[in-house]
Amino acid sequence: MNNQQPTSRLDINSGRKQELTAPTPQNTPINPAPITSNYRPSISSISEDTITATTEKDNNNNPDASNLTGAFTSNPALISMLQGKLGNLVGRRSGYVHSLPSSVKRRIHGLQHFQAKHAELEGKFQEEVLALEKKYLELYTPLYNKRAEIIVGGYEPTDEEVRLGEKVDQDEEDEEEEEEKGKEKEDLTTTKEDEVTNDMVGIPEFWLTALKNHPQISETITELDELVLKHLVNIRMSYMDKPGFKLHFDFAENEHFTDKTLTKTYYYQEHAYGGDYVYDHAEGCDIHWNEGKDLTVKVETKKQRHKGTNKTRVVKRTVPAETFFAFFHPPSFPDDNTELDEEEAEGLDAKLEVDYETGEEFKDKIIPHAIDYFTGKALEYEDFPAEDEFEDEFYEDDEDDEDDDDEESDDDDDDDDGKQTTKGENAPECKQS
Repeated sequence: MNNQQPTSRLDINSGRKQELTAPTPQNTPINPAPITSNYRPSISSISEDTITATTEKDNNNNPDASNLTGAFTSNPALISMLQGKLGNLVGRRSGYVHSLPSSVKRRIHGLQHFQAKHAELEGKFQEEVLALEKKYLELYTPLYNKRAEIIVGGYEPTDEEVRLGEKVDQDEEDEEEEEEKGKEKEDLTTTKEDEVTNDMVGIPEFWLTALKNHPQISETITELDELVLKHLVNIRMSYMDKPGFKLHFDFAENEHFTDKTLTKTYYYQEHAYGGDYVYDHAEGCDIHWNEGKDLTVKVETKKQRHKGTNKTRVVKRTVPAETFFAFFHPPSFPDDNTELDEEEAEGLDAKLEVDYETGEEFKDKIIPHAIDYFTGKALEYEDFPAEDEFEDEFYEDDEDDEDDDDEESDDDDDDDDGKQTTKGENAPECKQS
């Protein structure tokens, strides 16, 4: 089901929650553009060309009309007032339904009754779908547990399991790839004895590789994150009594934090609307970092110069850092008394949407198909844009670079309060840096 239903978002004027279109809990959201219609039965369509032609005709027949047009163009305050009045009309009903005869209105109310009955059935349908998902998660769990044992080296697949796995792989490859795979098998056979003596246990860095093969999630993983995610041994999920699901990230013992499991919980509203559960909010967890190992913050160092004495000092401050582990501190709505401007509200909406989509990716794709992301096969059937689908455009902006250099030079002069610095004054500072 790809239909979407309203959920909470921020009103850009008041900073409060209002209804927003949210994805379904079964599918990763595709965010289709809403279908709208500007058709009004009693109003003919008016184009910009029609307005222009009408205005020219009026100006020719009535010289005062031309003066009126000039009054609009020369009075920005009047134009702004009219735009505000017209803006208040956006989204209002045309009055068409209200103007219909009572007999037609009666039939419309009848349709609304049947639509309400349909919504009730959709709600029951969604409840049964959620129950079915919980049932099959219990059936999947033994397979996930066996996968986790193989990854950490607690279980070795039998020859029969390996043979069946190879058969599945061969059925999905073309002849050319099968030939290449045959050569790889020969190489593996010759080095089998060497592998027996190898100390490698399980499948090292399985989950790190799988996450790095996911185009969206890989963008959030830094080099420092990789040092921690190497110790990630399992990702699993569970359902709760309330509508929603919880993600569990299990880690082996490591030097970065003391936690064995990090969790992220996604809650839906209590009842389904229009056949789908609606996303409500998410909750992360606290990470108990060891001293000096916290990847969620970084220390910025800035040199400041005193305008009076010309002395410098070094100021340090802690700021949030870009890291995969920010996933466990999801964005949230501010207090009811907090108002956000339009830019802040839109930014928060975008963060909430990305956070929800990431949770759905773990739930519906990465956990069920982890081996496909590890091998990279998932990229073959996922609808991800390929690198060659983007066109590179090159611009000659040498002149712009020169202008930027000039502006930077001007900024340096301003930092020195307009005073020219001698070569001797610059020398110690350069030596220090």
